[in-house]
Amino acid sequence: MSRLDDLLEPLDQGIWEVVVPKGEVTEPLDPAWKRSRINVPSPGTIASYRKGRFHVHETRDEWRVHLDRYDPKEHPLLHLIDDAPLLLMISDTFMTLIVDSRRDPGKDRAASLSAQRFIWQEEVVFGILLVLVGIFIFENPFLALRNLFELAVPLAVSVIALVFLARAFRAGIPEEQRSSDRASGTGLLCAGICAFLFPLGLWIVVVLVLLTVWMTASAVMLLFRVLKGRSAVPEGFYSRMATGIVSLVMAYLLLVSPKDVLALLMTILGVITFLAGLTLSINGMRLRQWMRQTPKA
Repeated sequence: MSRLDDLLEPLDQGIWEVVVPKGEVTEPLDPAWKRSRINVPSPGTIASYRKGRFHVHETRDEWRVHLDRYDPKEHPLLHLIDDAPLLLMISDTFMTLIVDSRRDPGKDRAASLSAQRFIWQEEVVFGILLVLVGIFIFENPFLALRNLFELAVPLAVSVIALVFLARAFRAGIPEEQRSSDRASGTGLLCAGICAFLFPLGLWIVVVLVLLTVWMTASAVMLLFRVLKGRSAVPEGFYSRMATGIVSLVMAYLLLVSPKDVLALLMTILGVITFLAGLTLSINGMRLRQWMRQTPKA
């Protein structure tokens, strides 16, 4: 009997990532492993779990485990700054979208078809919509920025608030969870209303300050570790050094030329949205093609 936890000793010896074939793990993940919904994108990942600083990406055939420098539950800001700098998130998102658009499900194709026999149309339609949104953002970055902060963000916060409030009235949940959902929903609803009232200029100032602080802090922490030598940067010495340097340059440009940097970031958002839609549409069309090639049961 073998648990995933029993195979992670190399991570304590300075190894950045341990790759464990699924066949070597005979026991399911214990309850201490919690599913993580928000992660830096990783090619081939079908699920992600955290246990303290341990972070595992589940792929079709492997468990890929690395050790974060900071537990996001205990130190969310430090985790965001050091383990998930903005430029790393952008670059990994591009790589993941490109890789996933070329991926063949192989032996899992039949299971995929069985589970998604009527989903391919939705993937194609939603993918086309994302492509169109990406093109709009790419061609109109500042108009998209206005719509994002004056409409999309406040609306999204308000919808999430209503979901929490609706959950608070469900039957069969503990009173403690009910109170937590009610408090979260009320707070988010107030935040959503305030967001609708915020002028665009205030939104831009807030975003500029947050991006500048995030990039500067990431650059300082990454470059400080780089100065300590390779042993302090097991996840990749040169990649983290480049990320730190570019983050510092971007933080400086945000101060001296904020309009150009905002336009660049919105353009990147447009390209990511376009690629996400293209990937979704391609996967939907491939699913349709496989369905035609697979005999009906």
